[in-house]
Amino acid sequence: MKIFSKLYTVLVFLFLYAPIIVLIVFSFNSSSSTSMLSGFSLQWYKALFQDEATLRALYNTVILAVCSSVIATVLGTAAAVGIDKLKKGPVRSGIMAVTNIPMMNPEIVTGISMMLLFVFVGKLVSDGAVLGFGTMLIAHVTFNLPYVILNVLPKLRQTDKNLAEAAQDLGCKPVSAFFKVVLPSIMPGVITGMIMAFTLSLDDFIISYFTSGPGFQTLPIAIFSMTKKRVKPDMYALSALIFVSILVLLIIYNVAQQKSEDKTKKKG
Repeated sequence: MKIFSKLYTVLVFLFLYAPIIVLIVFSFNSSSSTSMLSGFSLQWYKALFQDEATLRALYNTVILAVCSSVIATVLGTAAAVGIDKLKKGPVRSGIMAVTNIPMMNPEIVTGISMMLLFVFVGKLVSDGAVLGFGTMLIAHVTFNLPYVILNVLPKLRQTDKNLAEAAQDLGCKPVSAFFKVVLPSIMPGVITGMIMAFTLSLDDFIISYFTSGPGFQTLPIAIFSMTKKRVKPDMYALSALIFVSILVLLIIYNVAQQKSEDKTKKKG
């Protein structure tokens, strides 16, 4: 049975990561073929850094992901603290149900409903085009919030409720007690929520497609427009760089979190 379980695990990981491995391998292909390796070359990486349109889309994507993840983390952490202080009952259950709607709702429904809302509000405010960076930022913050809240809440439940009160007894104001005592104890959940929000915003297509304007285009939208003709091989190189960057970020975070947990155990 152990052999079958190990074989099953290997097959699952192979199924998940084989396409990424193929993509990375073909990003070093000396030809534009997607089925035959002609030799090792860095030409597609060079072409990537010479493609101004792709670099602009990448810049827009990173800026949007950073801004939306930071805003969602601040709002989500504050919301999680508020929800944690509520007593168990219909109010708390209702708030949690509403919080989970952006996560459970189909993305196409969320994207179309937000587009209609932005267009409606835009016509009331001005006659010009309203869809752009601002609308995409609001949309990304909206679907990122539940993930931040759900990552911070467990850490708040694990935190001793008397910590903040003890800090206030020692002279801290409520706000100061939160930042000096409570926030450090829930920081792993906050960072995890931020990373998750960043990665979700980085690769979102459906909601971005419906809430974007002609003046602001993200990388997934730019790649989708290429599929109507042919995806350029430098997209393989870009995808490989994004994958490696996210992988390194996650490894660094996991190592830092493990060291923090080891220090906590030693102090205990």
